[in-house]
Amino acid sequence: MALFVQKFGGTSVGSLERIRAVAERVARRRRAGDDVIVVVSAMAGETDRLLGLGRSVAARPTERELDVLVSTGEQVTAALLAIQLGALGVQARSMLGHQAHIETDGAHTRARIRGIDGDALLAPVREGRVVVVAGFQGTSRSGDITTLGRGGSDTSAVAIAAATGAQVCEIYTDVDGIYTADPNVCPRARKVARISYEEMLELASLGAEVLQIRSVELAMKYSVRIHVRSSFEESEGTMVASEDESLESVVVAGVTSDKNAAKVTIRALPDRPGVVASVFEPLAEAGISVDMIIQNVSDAGRTDLTFTVCEDELLRAREAVDALLSSIGAEEVVVDSRVVKVSIVGLGMRSHAGVAARMFRLLADEGVNIQAISTSEIKTSCLVADKYRELAVRTLHDGFHLGD
Repeated sequence: MALFVQKFGGTSVGSLERIRAVAERVARRRRAGDDVIVVVSAMAGETDRLLGLGRSVAARPTERELDVLVSTGEQVTAALLAIQLGALGVQARSMLGHQAHIETDGAHTRARIRGIDGDALLAPVREGRVVVVAGFQGTSRSGDITTLGRGGSDTSAVAIAAATGAQVCEIYTDVDGIYTADPNVCPRARKVARISYEEMLELASLGAEVLQIRSVELAMKYSVRIHVRSSFEESEGTMVASEDESLESVVVAGVTSDKNAAKVTIRALPDRPGVVASVFEPLAEAGISVDMIIQNVSDAGRTDLTFTVCEDELLRAREAVDALLSSIGAEEVVVDSRVVKVSIVGLGMRSHAGVAARMFRLLADEGVNIQAISTSEIKTSCLVADKYRELAVRTLHDGFHLGD
């Protein structure tokens, strides 16, 4: 007998028919002799509906009350699934965040998990019950309901798997695994059987939307194996595990693109110590993350500084830079949101020379101009015009033979 944590996303529980299908899948696992803890999201579209209700009452509702409101979406799903399991003859108990003793910090709408009482979850499991946990939520030390942000149910599931010592955390979604590229962009994309935490973390941070970044971070920290599977098929998916479980370290494991990028250029910036710090300090204080950074060679004591931010933070970034433009003596600020970040990721890049050069040549041969570059041990990213997104992804995918 093994313990499995199974997480079902909003699409998987989007209707009563789909909730019944989930219940039947859980029941089969339970009847096979395994213990099961289920983590559920709100039904597809429900969180947005609840947010809309709140904002129809007040333009800017308090984050505390928004958490109370939107957390009810998962509560409904958890109760419905527990009721459906009971109808199938499987003993089940739904649990909300406070009942599962999921303690978070007090950052409403974006809380982080401080700890989970595994015994509170395992007690009904030992009684032979399936526990159905409302994902995405917890409680602060002051007793307030908190939510974990978009995709937070993935984080809930991985944290629960870590706290209870589950064999595997199965993430059920509307795709059947991790692919070498987005199949909607690259028809030759291939599902991979296994991928490392490090590779998955890079892919998630670079635009792949299958897993939430924080859930991968938690899985890597606590060595929780994640199995990404389809709710609508019985086939095996993709196992996300430690590097030493991989059969081999392929040079490039996947290609991804991130449309949520924007470029900011400060022209004719004085080239003297402390000026660059004076640019990025206000951005950091505003909580704006900066990705790629390029500073041109100084010309007559002046230089251009270019960096990228998330497109949804572009307005705030522009305002922060505009506010200090005259004080630092720069000429102007130019922004461009018609860009996309295209990246290749792979553990094998650590030990193979020339991977970046090959990437640049592949793009150049297709006439794709590179506007900025950033690298890490296992990834290389290029900023290109957004009109080249699909061409760049397909070119790199085929150029590194990922569909073979």
